[in-house]
Amino acid sequence: MMLPEVLVTGKSAPQSIPARELPLKSHEVAINTGPYSSSGLATAGFRSAKYLPEEWLTNNYNKFYQAFADRDNAERIRHESKQLSAETEARTQRTQADATKKLGERLQDIHFWKSELHREIEDLTAETNLLVAQKMRLERALDATEVPYSITTDNLQCRERRIGSDLVKDAVEEELLKEAELIRSVQELLKRTLEQTICQIRSNRECKQNLEMDWSDKFEAYNTDVKCGKYNNQSTDVQYHLSSAKFEDNSSTPESWAQFSHDNIYKAERERTASIKLRSLIDNLLQDTSEDLRVQCAAVNTAFAQRCEEMNDAKAKLEEHLKKILQEIGSQERNISALKQAIKDKEAPMKVAQTRLYQRTFRPNVELCRDPVQFTLVSEVGEISDSVESLQRSLSEAEQSLRNMEDTRMTLEKEIAIKTNSLFIDQEKCLTHRTRYPTVIKLSGY
Repeated sequence: MMLPEVLVTGKSAPQSIPARELPLKSHEVAINTGPYSSSGLATAGFRSAKYLPEEWLTNNYNKFYQAFADRDNAERIRHESKQLSAETEARTQRTQADATKKLGERLQDIHFWKSELHREIEDLTAETNLLVAQKMRLERALDATEVPYSITTDNLQCRERRIGSDLVKDAVEEELLKEAELIRSVQELLKRTLEQTICQIRSNRECKQNLEMDWSDKFEAYNTDVKCGKYNNQSTDVQYHLSSAKFEDNSSTPESWAQFSHDNIYKAERERTASIKLRSLIDNLLQDTSEDLRVQCAAVNTAFAQRCEEMNDAKAKLEEHLKKILQEIGSQERNISALKQAIKDKEAPMKVAQTRLYQRTFRPNVELCRDPVQFTLVSEVGEISDSVESLQRSLSEAEQSLRNMEDTRMTLEKEIAIKTNSLFIDQEKCLTHRTRYPTVIKLSGY
C-alpha cells in the first residue's frame, strides 16, 4: 500500500520522505547508540558498514517511489509534449496558411498597382507619341514659314528697284511689311511652343521611366512572392536562413509603398493632362497661325492687284496723253512751218512797198508831195511790219509750246517706262513669286 508521504508527483517526491527514515551511512552506524545498537568488542568488525533491515526496506521503498515519480513525471511530460506538438503543429499550419493567404493578398495588391502602372505607362506612351507627332508638325510648320518670309523679303527688295515717282510707300509695301512682321511673330511663337513641347516630352519620358522602374520592381516582387507562395513543407529547395527573420533598415511600410506608386501615377496623370492641353494648344496655334498667314497673303495679293490695276490705268492714261501730245506736236510743227512761211511771204510785199517809197523819194521839187499814195504806202509798210511782228510772236509762242510739248512727251515716255518697270516688278516678279506661297495645310505642319 502506498504511503501518504510518497503521494506526490515530479522530482519533489523524494524530498517528502522524513529525514529519520533515510538510510544511515557507515560512520553513522558506527556511532549509533540506539536501542538496537551493538557496541561490543566482539562484533565491532562485522557492524561497521552494514544497514539495518528497516534501512534496507526504507531504501527499497525510496527506490520504488523514485521510479514511480519518474514514470509519472515522464508520462506527464509525454502527454504535455504530445499536446504541445499538436498545438505547435496546428499553430504552425495556421501561421503558414495565414502567411500564404497574406502572400495571396499581397499578390493581389501588387497585381493591382502593376496593372495601374502598366495602364498609365501605355496611356503616357501613347500621349507622348501624339505629342512627338505634334512636335514634328511644329517643326514642319516652322520650316514652312521660311518660304513666305523669303517671298516677302524678296518682294520688298524687288520693289526697291522701282524708280522715279513710283518709288512710293504704297498700300502694297505696308501690307508686305505687315506680312513680314506677322511671319516673324509666328516664327517666334512657334519656336517658344516647340521649346515648351520638347520640355513636356522630356517630362513625359521621365515620368514614364519612373513608372517603368516602379513596374519593373513590382514585376520582380510579384514573381518573388509567387515563388514564395509556391513553397510548402514538401518543397525540396527550402533551407535555413538564420539572418532572414529581421526587418531591413531601408524597407518601406505598406502605406509608403502604396503612396509611392500613387504619387508616380499622379505625376504621370498630371503630365499627361498637361500634354493633352499642350497638344490642343498646338492644334489651335497651327490652325490660327496658318489662317492668319493666308489671310495676310490674300491681303497682300489684293493690294498688289489694286496697285497693278492703278498702274495699268495710269499707264494707259499716260499713253493716251502721249498719243495726243505726239499728235499735237505734229500739228504744232506744221503750224510753225506755216508761220515761218507766212513770215517769209511778207518779205516780198514789204520789199515792194519799201521800194515804192524809196523810189518816190526821188520825185523833184514840189512833186515830193504827201499824197494819198504816200500815206497808203507808209500805212502798208506799217501794216506789213505789224503783221510780221504778230507772226513772229505767234511763231515764238508756237516754238515754246513745241518745246514744252517735247518736254512733256519725254516726261510721259519716262513715266510710261517707270510704270512699265513697276508693273513688271509687281506682276512678273512679285506676283509670280507669290504663287509659291504655302497652303494652309503646309503651314499647319502636315
